[in-house]
Parts: sequence; structure tokens; C-alpha cells
Amino acid sequence: MSTTDRTNSLISRRLFLASTACSLTLPAVAQARQPERPAAICFSNIRLFDGLSGSLRNASVLVVGSKIAEIADGAIQPPEGAQTIDGGGRVLMPGLTDAHWHMVFAPNTLANMEAADTGLMYAYAVAEAERTLMRGFTTIRDTGGPTFGLKQAIDAGAIPGPRVFPSGALISQTGGHGDFGPAYARPVPLGGRPSRFEEIGAFTIADGPAEVAAAARMQLRRGASQIKIALGGGVISDSDPIDSLQYTPEEIRTAVQVATDWGTYVCAHVYTVPGIRRAIEAGVRSIEHGHMVDVPTLKVMADKGVWLSLQPFEAGDNPLTPEQIAKAEPTSHWDRVATWAKAAGTRVAFGTDLLFQPEGTGAQSRLLTRFAKVFGAVGTLQIATSGNCELFALSGERNPYKEARLGTIERGAWADMLLVDGDPTRDINLLQDYERNLVVIMKDGRVWKNQLGSIPA
Repeated sequence: MSTTDRTNSLISRRLFLASTACSLTLPAVAQARQPERPAAICFSNIRLFDGLSGSLRNASVLVVGSKIAEIADGAIQPPEGAQTIDGGGRVLMPGLTDAHWHMVFAPNTLANMEAADTGLMYAYAVAEAERTLMRGFTTIRDTGGPTFGLKQAIDAGAIPGPRVFPSGALISQTGGHGDFGPAYARPVPLGGRPSRFEEIGAFTIADGPAEVAAAARMQLRRGASQIKIALGGGVISDSDPIDSLQYTPEEIRTAVQVATDWGTYVCAHVYTVPGIRRAIEAGVRSIEHGHMVDVPTLKVMADKGVWLSLQPFEAGDNPLTPEQIAKAEPTSHWDRVATWAKAAGTRVAFGTDLLFQPEGTGAQSRLLTRFAKVFGAVGTLQIATSGNCELFALSGERNPYKEARLGTIERGAWADMLLVDGDPTRDINLLQDYERNLVVIMKDGRVWKNQLGSIPA
């Protein structure tokens, strides 16, 4: 055997041993961090909100493994070895979802992301993933950020957190919403260096159809369930006015074609009517924000089945400079837009878009309850459960949880559920005090919080 052959053999053996060690140790780590999943759990004496119907009914629900096995109006005879949780007349509902969450951006400051070691950035994100789950959000769509590893760790059970539909890096043009480089820095295509945010996978700058295609394919290669692009100005980005149009129709169509070829879709950051119209014409399926939309455009969205992923922004939700506050003013009329969208029949998703405020992520629940101003308590709960999950399902074959349905309590669905002390269909503000009122939190058939205890069946 030659020296080269021996070297290659040694490297191959080391890689094999390393991968084998990882495959053996990861489950052990995972099991140490997540609660055991009983063979079966029966929720008895509950009032059921299934995520679809607007009314409650008395019921029992049997969970076997990670899925809902049976729902009955009367008692269920659980299998041998099952555990029973007596709901005491409380409301059992699907886990909450957030269609516009940033797992990494929300719990970190800009300084953490730009200057600190990435270990610190991820440490904060890991801690926030557990807090998100403990607020009752069992599924989120991450609309930009380096979250692929976090998702893998959560799915493996190594850390607590919600299910994640990751977009990966936000794809932006030079000088666009995702370009956080200094104004006078030379762009990469002209010989400059990528910004820190590009290096850590938060944003990707791509100009022209070829680069946009490569950027989208890179996210899909890493595990994106959908692609996120920026098509207009933003509040926190310094170099782009809100009314700016970003990406040409050809560039947008390229991103859409790449996503379609992979069986999924594109969602787009954009506020203005010209930007939204351009996105719709190019095949974008989900408009993120859209706070400056008009009624005719909402009707076009309804006719074409394009979603409006809306965030109920109000002053103080995100820490802004005076200059950013001025930029945000035209985007502050979420309730007017929601009312127009409801009347037009446009599908509306709920999201929060909390950014760079480690002490403020608990506002996620408060923002959800604001939707009731337009949609009522029941309508808001339907949007935040089954409704959002219909949007998530547009990811088709890239849906990481396509094995079962999310956002509903029905036979065969994933067992992601909350037991609420009180009736959120009448008083949705109960969800703001999640520490007190969410007495049981179940995700994937595992009980992550239980203030009631359980008894053998």
C-alpha cells in the first residue's frame, strides 16, 4: 500500500469512527434532556378546542406515542400502562404557532451577533428555544437566521424547543434589507469582504439571477423548508428606504423557480403595494408584513391564494432608534390592514418578528392576543393553530413534519397540545400569563410541563 493509500485509509477510518461515535452518543444526550414519552397518555374530563371548530365540546383524548390516537365524547379506555391526566374541565387546545419568528435574532443583541463569539449567540438562542416552548408555542416558522443546527438539536431531543420550519439566511440584494455591511464597504461582487452577518449565516447577499439561484439552493442544501427573500426596505436596516423596490422581477422569478423545483415556496419581506404586486406576479406565496398594502391588492392576494403573514406591531415592541421610528411610522397600521384582509378573504397568518431584545421575547404571547381586536378570540386561536399550519404545509416535500398534521387535535395528528386553566375562546388574554394558565404543555407526545400530575390508568 502506498503512503497516499495508507493516509486515505487512516482518514477514512477516523471519519468512520467519529461518525459512529456521534451516532451513538447523540441519542444518549437527547434522552438526557427530554422527558420520557409514555406508551400512552389519556386526557380525560376536558373541554376540547380542536383548532378548527369555533366551539368547545366535552371530550377525552388518547395519545399513543407521538400522535393522537383517539378522540371520544365520553370516556376512553386507555391501554395497559397508560397514564391519565384529569383535566378537571379545563380546555385542551393545539399548541400555538408563530409564522414569523427569529430563533437567533430575537434573544440576541446586534452586538452579540456582530462582535461576540458565536457560542454566546447560540447559548442565548438555546435558552430562548426552551422559553418559547414554555410559552406554549410548539411550532414556529423561522423567517431568517442561522437556525439549522438548533432545529436538528431540538428534533433530536438534545435541547427543548418548538418544531422549526427554517428559512436559513435571508437572501438580499446589495444595499437591501439584509445588507448590514457599512455603507462605504465595497460589495463582495466588486472585491469586498462578506459582512459578519453573512459569515454566520444570518443573511446572504446575492445580485443577479445566477447569484440568487445559488443563494436559494445553498439554503435548501442546508435544510431550509422555505426560502425567504427581501423585496423592499426595512425598519432596522440603515441603507434602504421603506419604499425602495428590491430585486428585479427576473431575480424574484429565479428564486421562485428554485424553490418550486424543490417542492416548496418563497416568502418575501415587503411592505409596499408596488413591492407586493411584483412579488405576487413573480409567484411568491407568502407576503411577510405587508403593512402598507391596499384593498385592491389584498383582493388580488385572495384570488391567487397568496398569504399575508401579518405582525401586530405597536410602539415599543422592538427597540428602535429615532431614525428607525420614523421609518416604521407608515407600517404601524396593522389592525387596519387586518380588517381589510378579513373583508377581502385574504388568508392571514400570525407572526411576531421580535428582534434583538433579549429581555422582550415574552411579548410573543401578548402580540398574539392583539389579533383578537380584529379576529376575535376564537378566530385568533384558529389562525395561531390550524391556520398557520396550512401556510407551513406549503413547504410540501420540504416539510420536516409532513408525516402527520400540525395545528389540530384530530385522530392521527401530532400530539402537540396545551391544557389551559380557563377558557381562551372567551378570554384569550389568559395566554399572556402562560406560567400560571398553561398547566400542561405537550409536544410530540412528551409532557414538557405538568402542574396537575398524572395517574396510572
